[in-house]
Amino acid sequence: MNESLFTLRSFKPQCFGKVAVVMGGWSAEREVSLMSGQQVFDSLTSAGVDAHAMDAGRDIANVLIEGGFDRAFLILHGRGGEDGTLQGALELAGIPYTGTGVLGSALCMDKWRAKALASLSGVATPKAELVFNLEEAKSAAAAIGYPLVVKPTTEGSSIGVSILDDGEKLSQAFNEARRYGPVLVEQKMTGLELAATVIGNTVLPLVSMEPASGFYDYEAKYFAEDTTYQCPVDLPAATINKINSMALQVFAAMDCRTWARIDFMLDASGEPHFIECNTAPGMTSHSLVPIAARQAGVDFETVCMQILSDTLSAEELAA
Repeated sequence: MNESLFTLRSFKPQCFGKVAVVMGGWSAEREVSLMSGQQVFDSLTSAGVDAHAMDAGRDIANVLIEGGFDRAFLILHGRGGEDGTLQGALELAGIPYTGTGVLGSALCMDKWRAKALASLSGVATPKAELVFNLEEAKSAAAAIGYPLVVKPTTEGSSIGVSILDDGEKLSQAFNEARRYGPVLVEQKMTGLELAATVIGNTVLPLVSMEPASGFYDYEAKYFAEDTTYQCPVDLPAATINKINSMALQVFAAMDCRTWARIDFMLDASGEPHFIECNTAPGMTSHSLVPIAARQAGVDFETVCMQILSDTLSAEELAA
């Protein structure tokens, strides 16, 4: 663990000026974003930062300009906040913001293109096909084979996701995912599910999760008390090192900045495969980033301040 990564070099909270903690929004992940945002807001205010909780509407860039905000901590999840749209608006407005920029946000939000780029970078990812209608979904299922995952390409928090052991409910699964746009039909990995949090150039301890239901869905991620988390993970050092290396490869290939959570699954032989990259990961009481940070000996407030500090310009750092 690189402890210096989390040393804020005695920055005074006042150096950040007026900070908007931008949360909520209009995506299907609005509820989760509000929970994450409240945690971040409470943490920054307790550290003495002049933070303001802002529920994002489509005019959020103008609201921040008119409100005289110096920078924004973005904790929006999903489309409109994590897909490059808001990042582009803030670039035009000249407001510094946390996290990945326009290109990386757009790439990571699109699971199909993220998988393609990861594969080009030499990182293994489950076989998958992008489909737009039921006939294409059936053809993809036949080509890939069961078990399968059927999911929207541009949603998070397991919204619209189905796991299928056979074709009996393929039509239902496709229709559910199609509500949110193009659909990804993906080979289901049968091994452990793992999350690698990258902050700067450091990978925090890996976290594994095993929901009681067998599916790490929306309920298991944010509300269930019977989901089991393991950190550090009980895996061979060689596997952990490989996942850490893959996470940094993905982080660089996707043009990520400051922080991200990169999800992997092991196949039946224990080989890791890239699933997706989240550029504004959940920061709720049940989320994986805080779990990884605690294992590394870093408290939640320090993580939030480290992420926010990356919005400071060279001149502000030198002051």
